Amino acid sequence: MREQAVRVNTASAQLTIGVVAPLTGRLAPLGKPLTYVLKALAPQLRHLRNGSRRYDLSIVVRDSRSEPAAARQAVHDLVTADQAHIVLTMAGTQVLPAVADACEELRVPCLSTTFPWQAYVHSRGATPGHSFRWTYHFAWGLDDIATAFARMWEQIEGAPTVGCLWNDDLQGSLLRHQEYGFAPVTSARGHALADLGPYREPANDFQTQVARMREHDADIVTSAATAADLALFHREARQAGLRPRLITCSRWLTYPHTHTTTAPHIHAELADARVATLVYWSPNHPYRSSLDGTTCADLAHGYQRDTGETWLQPLGLAHALVETAHHALSTADDPTDHAAIADALAGTILSTIAGTLDWKRGPTPNIALLRLAGGQWHPGPKGPSLAIVTNHDAPDIPITGTLRPT
Repeated sequence: MREQAVRVNTASAQLTIGVVAPLTGRLAPLGKPLTYVLKALAPQLRHLRNGSRRYDLSIVVRDSRSEPAAARQAVHDLVTADQAHIVLTMAGTQVLPAVADACEELRVPCLSTTFPWQAYVHSRGATPGHSFRWTYHFAWGLDDIATAFARMWEQIEGAPTVGCLWNDDLQGSLLRHQEYGFAPVTSARGHALADLGPYREPANDFQTQVARMREHDADIVTSAATAADLALFHREARQAGLRPRLITCSRWLTYPHTHTTTAPHIHAELADARVATLVYWSPNHPYRSSLDGTTCADLAHGYQRDTGETWLQPLGLAHALVETAHHALSTADDPTDHAAIADALAGTILSTIAGTLDWKRGPTPNIALLRLAGGQWHPGPKGPSLAIVTNHDAPDIPITGTLRPT
């Protein structure tokens, strides 16, 4: 009996992690951190243990092409052709929900990140409180962004009106939402918001928004614009004799503008603007990988050494994505069963390189929260560097610089 039990417990079976990543298209720069992490962790992901049983583990990556339809097809191929037991994805305000919805329809566990949780819920036709069966997410909320931004506004003397430069799409509509957007948080802190008017991406001009900025005497601006659109707005404001003392911007401006566009005039404009943003991960975060103890500084250094490029905030989240998938497969009652994996995700509390992820305490089902700090892009001879300038809501993250109004 002992010999038989040993043979059964050490027998190797196959598990597959499917990944939908933007390898091509407009989101491709944001797919690089995920593909890097998968390559760096490949030696550790060849095998996995669940209790006394050993499994061979394979990683299959399919390209979303930065398009929702292609992303849905990628999920279908991963589930039907590659027999994926769990699907991972990140990046894209339209692409990420498409992946999650496809997984929900095909009844396969999905784990995603880099998207405010309210947007994750609303983009899928649901409201907070709704419980998805198969799809799980970790990130922050729009309220958390509003708080991080307000703490930086409050470092500017006086109580200026904040001009809101928000688009006419999902992102803008949620930021304007009277219950889930910026207003409830910022009004409670005493800030007045002035909507500068919706615009369509990519923008041709911001004359209307600049005029409203003057009308409301707004010398702080908050936005979720692309690098190109924010640079255009800043240039037109300057030409009109206006210069925001501070711009806070989420979404694309959480990454160095040098990564999202190659246009030198955009680089120069945004360097002059000294954009402030949310910080969800950096080399200075004091966390370690649950897989091998790698520190945030180690991960960032390795990325820069191996790619020749500056680290990006999604790098830490990509690593945590893989850590969490590995944990779920290692702890599920039956890692070959989709329902068991989904149940494992729902009960996960895990310390990762991005911080502790706890799906039992989320603000709504299927969500684990990440804490935010506030940062500002400071220009330098080697390009923009992100300084952490506020840490009130994440005090274990060290301050690395001071806020510099223009």
